[in-house]
Amino acid sequence: MRDLDAFSWKAALEGGCFVTGTDTGVGKTVVAAWLVRRLGGCYWKPVQAGRDPEGDDGEVVARLAGVSQDRIFPPLYAFDLPRSPHEGAGRAGVKIDLNHFVLPTSSRPLVVEGAGGVMVPLGNGHYFIDVMKRLGLPVVVVCRTALGTINHSLLTLEALRSRGIGVAGVIFHGPPDEENRRAVTEMGRVRELAWIPWRERLTAEGDLVQREMDDCGLPLEQFQLKFAHAEMADARNPCPK
Repeated sequence: MRDLDAFSWKAALEGGCFVTGTDTGVGKTVVAAWLVRRLGGCYWKPVQAGRDPEGDDGEVVARLAGVSQDRIFPPLYAFDLPRSPHEGAGRAGVKIDLNHFVLPTSSRPLVVEGAGGVMVPLGNGHYFIDVMKRLGLPVVVVCRTALGTINHSLLTLEALRSRGIGVAGVIFHGPPDEENRRAVTEMGRVRELAWIPWRERLTAEGDLVQREMDDCGLPLEQFQLKFAHAEMADARNPCPK
């Protein structure tokens, strides 16, 4: 499958997408929440590795996107240990089976979020990129803007393309850095869908986030999501997911 061109990526996202990242903690859950809100979609994180006192990623997405829990599909596998899924599964005595990864039935666009990056191991010689290939959705890659993002982003894009997985585009998350963003899009031959400025804290008041999302009248590729400083910080990582 080739990358989606400028005329087809929006239509493709309306049928659903898979959100991955160049690393853990790059902002996948924030991006997934915005896509759920913007597309009027549902959310599914098939593997939840680690549980947060503030709620799992599905609860975070529901709060930030302002959607009910019936639009959040439960994970196939959930582990308490905040480690790689292969380790969490091993310690729990569970085998992650690729055959169990089947898209939930939904009348809405389905936003699927992976755990970590494309080469996160699931065990038995399988990686999350194998799940992406199996599910067949176009992929949105969430990238940092800071030093190191060029290498991480290009490696991620290369891995996806080497397996014939279509890339809808990249979304950057972090402080302003036009040079790094330009380098990734030009060297990676990929469309930038959005840049999301980094914030230490995300609002716990879902309606504030919803208002910011709704006020954005720009096309997706020009969108800049701005979160207000408020009470709820991500307890797992200083950078919101």
